[in-house]
Amino acid sequence: MSKRIIFLACAIVATVAAWACTSAIVTAKMTANGRPLLWKHRDTSDLNNVVERITPDAGFAYIGLFNASDSLRLEAWMGCNTEGFAIMNTASYNLKADTVKQMDREGLVMSEALRLCSTVDDFEQLLLTMPKPLGVEANFGVIDAHGGAAYFETCNYSYKRFDVDSITVRTNHSKSGRKDEGYGYVREANAQHLLRPYVESRSVTPEVLTERLSRSFYHSLVGKDFAADTATYVVDRDFIPRRISSASVVVEGVNAGENPAATTMWTVLGYPPCGVVVPAWTWEGGVPDELRADDATGHSPACDRANELKRRVFDNPLPDTGDYLNIKALYDTDGSGIAVDCHQQSVENYLRGYEFINKKFGK
Repeated sequence: MSKRIIFLACAIVATVAAWACTSAIVTAKMTANGRPLLWKHRDTSDLNNVVERITPDAGFAYIGLFNASDSLRLEAWMGCNTEGFAIMNTASYNLKADTVKQMDREGLVMSEALRLCSTVDDFEQLLLTMPKPLGVEANFGVIDAHGGAAYFETCNYSYKRFDVDSITVRTNHSKSGRKDEGYGYVREANAQHLLRPYVESRSVTPEVLTERLSRSFYHSLVGKDFAADTATYVVDRDFIPRRISSASVVVEGVNAGENPAATTMWTVLGYPPCGVVVPAWTWEGGVPDELRADDATGHSPACDRANELKRRVFDNPLPDTGDYLNIKALYDTDGSGIAVDCHQQSVENYLRGYEFINKKFGK
């Protein structure tokens, strides 16, 4: 009986781990170029993600992050629309206090928000008017093109709004929820530690989030950066990037009076330390083919490339060693490694992306 209890407990933990994410909202006054940021480092059980543009019969067109298996593109797990409104979520595990069984509907809520909302207040109104129970237990992060920025800690019948004035990090617990429950406390501390110097200098950029945080193996509880460790293998536990990480996405918004079409979704698909950032926009043709689903495979080529490199990171041939990653494959002592190469490609894509944006919008 005791072995069965232990097995079930492990299964529950594994299920929880499959729906965990790290996120942040950064307002315009804390960024290097004065534009707000919405970031989600996605952890999920579906490791094949794509980005697609959706043009509904009624409402706003939008681009969203979808599971490749979601062929109808019904559930967006992050995105932005032609109004400059953007949304994402992290799962929470200390809000629910009911017996509702039909859950995990966050992607449906976010698709509806992208279709209907242009402001943070619009999203609040949507939460008020949607049929209950919502089927969610989540921290929804939203920004708009009018200076609005907020987290909504949301459950089946209620929510708590937290307006963001500077920067806020959320993982897998809610501040309005039950104390000392939920998950992601170490990852939250990791992100806050890594962001601190950029916050102090008010110089946060999308590159800081995808390249510094989503490729970092700093562990706040241990107080150590394992990318500089002398060991070859380290345990994959409580880093921001994890084996179940499937994307790192930053929506770089616009401010009041700016063209909302300049809203950019900087996207790393696949295991983020092995991925390369690619920008996408909400206009027709604004999503590059490497982010979209290939007609033959249904997968994004960018995601497939990152997941193939990931196999060289989780390469231990011994049985029962799936939680050990080859940190030297990512960051070797000579300054080489998969994460180093992918970072350099991302830096070049950021330069090209900003050059394109500046030329198109006259900045």
